[in-house]
Amino acid sequence: MVVEDEEQIRIILGKMIEKNEGCSVVASCGNFATAITEFIRLRPEVVFMDIDLNGESGLECAKAITEVDPKVKIVFATAHSEYMANAFEIYAFDYLVKPFDLERIGKTLTRIKSLTEAKPAEEKADASPDKLMIKGREEINLVDTDDIIMIERTDGATRIVTKDEVYLTTQALSVLEEKLDPEEFMRCHKSYIIRVDAIRKLEVYGRWTYVVKFKDISETALMTAANYEEIRKKFSV
Repeated sequence: MVVEDEEQIRIILGKMIEKNEGCSVVASCGNFATAITEFIRLRPEVVFMDIDLNGESGLECAKAITEVDPKVKIVFATAHSEYMANAFEIYAFDYLVKPFDLERIGKTLTRIKSLTEAKPAEEKADASPDKLMIKGREEINLVDTDDIIMIERTDGATRIVTKDEVYLTTQALSVLEEKLDPEEFMRCHKSYIIRVDAIRKLEVYGRWTYVVKFKDISETALMTAANYEEIRKKFSV
C-alpha cells in the first residue's frame, strides 16, 4: 500500500514498486483516514508511508497501522530526513528519502521478500534472533529479543534487562509487548513482561501476587495470581 498525499508521486512510486517481481500495489491513499480504512480492509504486507500527509502525521498513521498489525513492514518514503530517528522508534523497516531511486526501492523490497518467504523449520531455528530497536535519551540500541530476561515499567521509564546490561527507554510496555513473541514472553503483571524460560522459581508474596526469580540475574519481577495459574497449567506434570 502506498500512502502519499501527492497523486503524481503516488503513481510514480507505485510503478517503481511494481517493477519488482512479485510485488503489487493493492491500495494507493492520500490521507490518514483512507489509509487506515484500506489497511484494515486489505491487510497489505508492506506500507510505503509519507511523513507529511497534507498536514496530517504519517508517523501517527504508521503507529495506528502497526496497532492493527504489528507485523506489517513500514517503509517511510519522504523528503523529510530529519524524522528518521522518530520513524525507527516505531519500528520502521526502512526510510527512503525523495527523490526515489528505483534500485534502492528494489533492494528494500528484496530484503522484505527474503524475510517473508516460507522457510523450512530447521532454517527458522537457525535464523538470527529478532531485534528490538530501543530508543534512549542519547542513543538507539538494537537488542536481541533472545537476550531479554525481563522488562519493567517504573518511575515513568521502562527498563529492559538482559544478563549483561540494562537499557532505559520511554517506550510503553504495551508497545514492546506487541513486538515480542507471546510464546516466549508473558505480561505477568501490569508493570512487568518476562521471558518464561528464564524463570528459576516463584515465591508467594501476599495473597494474590508472586515474586519471580530468574536464572541469570538477581533482579525480580512480580506475577499476578491469574498468570501464575497459566504458568502452573503449562508446566505442571
